[in-house]
Amino acid sequence: MLENIRFKDKKALIQYDLNIDIFKNYNFIVEDVIPVRKVFILITNKGNKILKRLNYGIEDLEFIQQGVDYIKKRFFDRVFNYELTKEGKAYVVWKKHIYTVMDLIEARESEYTNPIDVNIASRGLGELHKASEGFRYKNKARYACGNTINSFKRKLEEMELFKNIAILGEDKTEFDNIFLENIDYYKKQIEESIKILEKSNFYKLCSEEDKVVLCHHDLAHHNILIKDEKAYFVDFDYSIIDLKIHDLCNFINKVEKFSAYDIENANRIIENYCESNDIDKRELEVLYGMLVFPQDFYNISKAYYTRTKDWDYDTFLEKLIKKNNFKNDREEFLEKFRTLLS
Repeated sequence: MLENIRFKDKKALIQYDLNIDIFKNYNFIVEDVIPVRKVFILITNKGNKILKRLNYGIEDLEFIQQGVDYIKKRFFDRVFNYELTKEGKAYVVWKKHIYTVMDLIEARESEYTNPIDVNIASRGLGELHKASEGFRYKNKARYACGNTINSFKRKLEEMELFKNIAILGEDKTEFDNIFLENIDYYKKQIEESIKILEKSNFYKLCSEEDKVVLCHHDLAHHNILIKDEKAYFVDFDYSIIDLKIHDLCNFINKVEKFSAYDIENANRIIENYCESNDIDKRELEVLYGMLVFPQDFYNISKAYYTRTKDWDYDTFLEKLIKKNNFKNDREEFLEKFRTLLS
């Protein structure tokens, strides 16, 4: 069943226990099971479903369920549905692991190289955020509003730590050499990002109810599906409560990597987002400060020096080179974005 699955997905899929007793908790009959990415599609007598083994606890699951339910009550139904068990729960605990089942949305994955898809996704994101305004929940770990500046300061310290690790290494790799050639440049960008945010209305925005939403926080192209020219949102595993522009920053960064940081993409994203949701000048200033932070370079550096990703060396090196090659394009993009604020 898993022969042609990518290694990193296969590693996740083999952790599943597809015991038939799991499915006895539901009011459907499983007729077939198909692996896709890190989940299994269930072909059942009541439509196609998705089986997912969670890597987080019940409290986080309840946060996500409450958030999705809140959004639906606010008349935005283009999100996934949990299939409830016979006992009315959104999960099954099997051998100390948590499994959920969701209805499969019959739609295609969005393509960030396609400007039409990007426009649809941008409008959908604005609608999603509008529907989630006012959502609050007791889970403090998922409440991130107001944390960004301190988070960036902590990441700046981490980058200095990675620099020391690379310098002290006796047998420097090509990754180490490229990292050391560029680390000071990216540290200056982090410092600039912090400075911009500290001078902005960041904390004031965090106190305004309509600026704080349920952020999806993982807006990869495969988490935004397209059906009938509408955007559907799935996989809220990393969702948090934060400023809506945090999510917008995440989305812009995801899209721009597919176009060598073309400023017109950012303009279109903001324009389409604003068809259903407002962004004022203060938010644009904070958004700019967030965009200045070199998220890609930080991510690959941390993954390499802390080995949080189970990749081989060539994969790390290839990703670092690719991300660093965007340096000039990204710098030009940020300069053009800054002019939008004047």
